[in-house]
Amino acid sequence: MKIICLQENLKNGLNVVQNIIGKNLTLPILNNILLITDKKQLKLSTTDLEIAITNYIICKTEKEGGITVPARILVNFINNLPNKKIEISIKNNIIYLKCDNFKSNIKGLDIKDFPIIPKIKNEPTLEVNYLTLKNALEQVINFTSFSDIRPEITGVFFNFSSDKEIKIVATDSFRLGEKIIYLKDNKINKNNQGSVIVPGKTIQELIRILSNLEKDEEGLVKISIENNQILFNFSKIQIISKLIEGSYPNYQQLMSKQFETNILINKEELVKAIKLSSFFSSKINDIRLKIDSKKSLISIFSQDIELGENLSDLQAEVKGKDLEIIFNHKYLLDGLNSINTKRVFIGFNGETSPGIIKPEGDDSFNYVIMPIKL
Repeated sequence: MKIICLQENLKNGLNVVQNIIGKNLTLPILNNILLITDKKQLKLSTTDLEIAITNYIICKTEKEGGITVPARILVNFINNLPNKKIEISIKNNIIYLKCDNFKSNIKGLDIKDFPIIPKIKNEPTLEVNYLTLKNALEQVINFTSFSDIRPEITGVFFNFSSDKEIKIVATDSFRLGEKIIYLKDNKINKNNQGSVIVPGKTIQELIRILSNLEKDEEGLVKISIENNQILFNFSKIQIISKLIEGSYPNYQQLMSKQFETNILINKEELVKAIKLSSFFSSKINDIRLKIDSKKSLISIFSQDIELGENLSDLQAEVKGKDLEIIFNHKYLLDGLNSINTKRVFIGFNGETSPGIIKPEGDDSFNYVIMPIKL
């Protein structure tokens, strides 16, 4: 292989693919990045056997070929070169790099030992604007579970059973976030409608990479599914991942439409009051909400035997029954911080039923939180 490319292009390309590489002692080649020519492009690929990321960068190809190179040394070396042309050549599984006055060679491994990255040939199940997808995933990703006891809730649930919307859901069984993306022009392939569970790690990588793209309102992510694999294809980048097998919890039964207690309240004032109460909560992070419909008041109270106590009274629009209910303050804040509107709606159906928080006038995001039962 012999190519010429710009340092900035190679640096950016390596940054896209290198994040999933850890320190694999049993399969050292998984610590490497695959570099291989593909017509007038250089293909960069990495994998941890669960997820694979590929990125294509423009280059001038003088001789076809490929090699796998240890990621750490290659990324660090390229990042510290000047932003000029880099000449890259390979001989006997050694990669030779020349840029300006700098020359280096790095020992690599043969490409035949690199794991085969699956290919998905199915037509895309759906296409969605990348900013829309990124923002939706950011709203729910923090609600996934970290415990492998129930693998299905360590991932993000995608439901595209309708041809007009995608439902994206995450839960750890204590709280749940649902974001609905409404699609224009029926962009879901009716032959591939259904649902899948995507690993949380894959979604985190997808968010990271989408966040670093240049803002292009017309940029689309094409999502394809085949043989328990999912492909996110966009901007010369491909992320392919195994799906999580199993059945996702039937969360719809938690999504009440009617509530005994209805509240509209300023989000920032509520966040500030919860933070103040959190300083005095006990080891289980509990704070108590008391709703008074006659006074249109929400009182937020916390108490710790050793520290003291705190009480905040907030004015709100309250309709329905009075109520006293206990929540984990961290879970409350997580839900509120996922909402950008000035006011939020909160609905309750008693002290033992889950509460629902959503942006005022927007049904596309629902946050369900379980109360603490003392």
